[in-house]
Amino acid sequence: MNDTYQAAFREEANELLSELETALLSLEQTPSDPELIGRVFRAMHTIKGSGAMFGFDAVATFTHDVETVYDLIRNGKMPVTHAIIGLTLNACDEIKRLITEDAGSLTSETMTLSQAFRQLIDNCPRESPKPRPGLFDVPEAAGPPIVQTEGPGEITYRIRFKPYHDLFATGTNPILLLNELRELGKCSVFANTEEIPSVDEMDPEQCYTSWDIVLTTDKDVNAIRDVFIFVEDQCELAIEVIDDGSVPDASIEYKRLGEILVERGVLDPVELKEMLDRQQRIGTLLMDSGKVSAEHVQAALMEQEHIRDVRQKRQAAEIGNSIRVPAEKLDEMVNMVGELVTVQSRLNQLSNRIGDLTLIQVAEEFERLTSGLRESTMSIRMLPIGATFNRFQRLVRDLSLELGKEIVLKTEGEETELDKTVIEKLNDPLVHLIRNSIDHGIEKPEIRRAKGKPETGTVLLSAEHSGANVLIRISDDGMGLDPDSIRAKAVEKGLISADASLGESEIYQLIFQPGFSTAKVVTNVSGRGVGMDVVKKGIESLQGTIDITSKKDQGTTITLKLPLTMAIIDGLLVRIDDTHYIMPLAAIEECVELTRQDVAAAHGKHIATIRGEIVPYIYLRQLFEHGGASPEIEQIVTARIDGGRIGFVVDQVIGQHQTVIKSISRIYNHIEYVSGATILGDGSVALILDLPKLVRHAETR
Repeated sequence: MNDTYQAAFREEANELLSELETALLSLEQTPSDPELIGRVFRAMHTIKGSGAMFGFDAVATFTHDVETVYDLIRNGKMPVTHAIIGLTLNACDEIKRLITEDAGSLTSETMTLSQAFRQLIDNCPRESPKPRPGLFDVPEAAGPPIVQTEGPGEITYRIRFKPYHDLFATGTNPILLLNELRELGKCSVFANTEEIPSVDEMDPEQCYTSWDIVLTTDKDVNAIRDVFIFVEDQCELAIEVIDDGSVPDASIEYKRLGEILVERGVLDPVELKEMLDRQQRIGTLLMDSGKVSAEHVQAALMEQEHIRDVRQKRQAAEIGNSIRVPAEKLDEMVNMVGELVTVQSRLNQLSNRIGDLTLIQVAEEFERLTSGLRESTMSIRMLPIGATFNRFQRLVRDLSLELGKEIVLKTEGEETELDKTVIEKLNDPLVHLIRNSIDHGIEKPEIRRAKGKPETGTVLLSAEHSGANVLIRISDDGMGLDPDSIRAKAVEKGLISADASLGESEIYQLIFQPGFSTAKVVTNVSGRGVGMDVVKKGIESLQGTIDITSKKDQGTTITLKLPLTMAIIDGLLVRIDDTHYIMPLAAIEECVELTRQDVAAAHGKHIATIRGEIVPYIYLRQLFEHGGASPEIEQIVTARIDGGRIGFVVDQVIGQHQTVIKSISRIYNHIEYVSGATILGDGSVALILDLPKLVRHAETR
């Protein structure tokens, strides 16, 4: 089997499993929702069929039993329970393992899960024996018509229009009604003429014909009823939804001929079962039996053909509207755009130095086009963060059961877009933060009840854009942080002195220190002091910041401020001696002058008074060991780091610079305060400073 096809299957299957997990968690809350049950069944059906097609036989074999259970559920033969949801979530994990490891055989764990699903199938009561699973499932007789008032996309309806014989007496022409239906969308019409008598017995003023219509339209059911509004009392009219547009894959088989005839009430399910047991060709068998007319079979075949055609067009439209591109190709394109930005910067410098008006105009036009190309390219890398948020529903569910707590995860701003690279690196920090909120923040139900809170705790995960950044908040309505307890633990561990003067926000930042934990008991979830320091390192590697607010017995909110993209960022270009550096613009507050008189007034201390506030600063010329004399007037660039304000003294602030981030050689990995490099317009290299690490490096020195 071609590796490319198998890789494509793995990618599609992982997306399906992610959607499946979300549907299962929603189904656990609303177990009678037929749409969710259908989503789970279709996802399992697709994974099974595609797995068998691309050589993943173990996946297909294992998934078959899961699919059978949900087939029983959607036919009303089995209820949805928490136990079934738990088993299915474990099955999703097992399918993911089989796909990832390309396992050719089932393990003992897989067989145990499969046996659990088979036991559910065996224990399910049946009114009559069913055919072999997967061969042909006879549906129950159709119930009342499904009333679909509104829905996205196109929906396919089966309409059965049988006028009373005296319809013509009112002056109604049924052909005009059919023409009105054709104006609503794709329409297939079959005329049932079996009730037309012989010429000798026929009354020319009577209507003997009825019609089976299959209509695919973006209108709701009321628009269809409006067509028949003046003949409602003169006909038998039935409208059913037979395809809701949720199956984009044309390869997924629609209902079989016998199923359609049973739904139409033409054939009894028991009679169909008897015919199937004889294993003959169903179409010929039905007509030979004399129980079903050729017209009924032709009408059912028309319905099958209509649905097949609609699904093929829907699939073609899906393929036409989107295209899968390997991440490596996308990264290569971003790198090329980055090189183009560098060339554009060089062209600007060259045109300004030469001073030729025509060249300057060309450079400005090139800059406009480059900027547009950059924005367009970066938007391709942007993905909604909702998919990442949805993964944590499972985490919250499992931890709630493990810790004996009742917790619900709510999400907001799922449509907020973030760079693909940032999203990929964001998963681990969010896992630690959510685990911390659940374990340390949310109380047990009995404690919450005693405090007058709802027994069910809430964790809110939200995202929103803020300029060139995204703010991600993790909030809980738990007990909140205790500053006194955090301070005491920090003193005990020697992180701060007993007489240290710290504000509340600075105390909260202590929880990110390696090895710090206020848990009295080590559990499987937390207590070892590992996790929050990982969060801080992960967010700082993304050029982001963390802020904490908390109130006792009201909860805690942790806010992550992240740049939209990591490939090309806006930076502040500064100079020390003859060397240039880049500071991420997102962290910068302002730039002010520092004179020799200001330095003398501080009596040798690295502090400055800025707008009435004392701000400590790092003297970068000294830290980086630059030679030569400093200028008479230097610049302080102030930034907000770890909740505190700090300055960085440079020789000159040149201005804003569109920065293409380049990785640096492993030789320089020991330089902690540098996160990368960029190429300037003149071809020289400027290091990109990691400001939080720079502060810690300066403190260490």
